[in-house]
Amino acid sequence: MKSVVQKVASFAGVSVAAATMSVTGASAAHAEPPTQGCPYPYVCFYVDNDALLAGRPISKYKDVTSGYQAVTPRPHYGVLNTRNDDVVYLRLQSGGSICLEPNTQTVFAGAYSVNGIRISSSSTC
Repeated sequence: MKSVVQKVASFAGVSVAAATMSVTGASAAHAEPPTQGCPYPYVCFYVDNDALLAGRPISKYKDVTSGYQAVTPRPHYGVLNTRNDDVVYLRLQSGGSICLEPNTQTVFAGAYSVNGIRISSSSTC
């Protein structure tokens, strides 16, 4: 599955240091300023690099659920998890899922579509 998804320390030219500083270091009770338009404690989807750079997520999710929430299937450029203690499972339309750890982000390397999201209170995948 790693060949399907590229995990990166930053999106589209945002420096690693800036991304790390803006995403990590807050307690669960402390709200931080938005990162790429995605405030804590959301998980945000971006349709392309321009939307990411402009801080315009196409959708945001924040509820911990026991099952998957529906996501409109479309090729997504990236997903950002600003949650400090919760992992996110992304269900792929082609089958399988990807786990995104707290305070991390994923860029899709192809035309893969996410059709479900489940935020878990677990801190590890």
